[in-house]
Amino acid sequence: MYSLSDFDFDLPQELIAQLPLPQRSASRLLHVDGDALVDRAFADLVGLLAPGDLLVFNDTRVLKARFFGVKETGGKVEVLVERVLDNRTVHAQVRASKSPQAGSRIRLSDAFDVVVGERAGEFYTLQFPSDVFDLIEAHGRLPLPPYIEHAADDFDEQRYQTVYAKQPGAVAAPTAGLHFDQPLLDALRDKGVQFAYVTLHVGAGTFQPVRVENLAEHKMHSEWYTILPETVDAVRAAKDGGGNVIAVGTTSMRALESASQSGRLQAGSGDTSLFITPGYVFKTVDRLITNFHLPKSTLLMLVSAFAGYQRIRTAYAHAIEKRYRFFSYGDAMLLTNTSC
Repeated sequence: MYSLSDFDFDLPQELIAQLPLPQRSASRLLHVDGDALVDRAFADLVGLLAPGDLLVFNDTRVLKARFFGVKETGGKVEVLVERVLDNRTVHAQVRASKSPQAGSRIRLSDAFDVVVGERAGEFYTLQFPSDVFDLIEAHGRLPLPPYIEHAADDFDEQRYQTVYAKQPGAVAAPTAGLHFDQPLLDALRDKGVQFAYVTLHVGAGTFQPVRVENLAEHKMHSEWYTILPETVDAVRAAKDGGGNVIAVGTTSMRALESASQSGRLQAGSGDTSLFITPGYVFKTVDRLITNFHLPKSTLLMLVSAFAGYQRIRTAYAHAIEKRYRFFSYGDAMLLTNTSC
């Protein structure tokens, strides 16, 4: 039984990537091939996949979900939209010196007012005056992860978004997908690799630390996902043809595995709070493309469950020694399922 401290490691601060590389697919790729560790370029992925393999991408689109504003009392407020509930209502984190009261108003971006509703756990319900997505796009700011030290600029607005992003609703990017550019996608398609899509709207909870040593006591954050019937068909066709199902990122993985709890992938939508730790048996995903994750994070626990705890420890030590770039704007790994 693993504890939180088993997933800690020392990471030199300078290895936390603060900026993306000029070219998306120029990142490095650590190929964990059994017990062998092979240093590659991300573009080498074309040679590592076979015709009939299926890449499953998360097509969520990151919202400009961060706002700065003032309460009616004049107090400063920072708002981070967590989830859009309908076209005028959101759940949001609200940071202020004093908690806002239900029924009060907050002026955001000196452009419009929202009405504070009831608190739902750590989130507040906020009522927007008109279409949420229009106001977010016009007045919000891109919410970069807390370990990136600069404010989001125009370059971030392009690069902290996958080239295939389609469904608005995330407050953090599915970062394994950031390595794919159109030429790489074209080369994979030309080889006969198949593509399918899921939607999982990544929430700010993805950055929340685990605060309990006993992992059984951790309450996993919840995220909304959708899997369409054509994705289920593509997965079954790949499996029937002897191909591998490759999740592009832990968010695609969580969506696929959440919809596979019956033992077989099912189409549908819903909330998932699936917490994957070593001992979990994966039901759908054969291989995983993923970035390097934070110490003591649920994502590090997930990849340890997928590829093996000791194998991931060894891979991370190698990545640090070889000066790989870590976290959202960093380099990537290609892993194989060893849980079954």
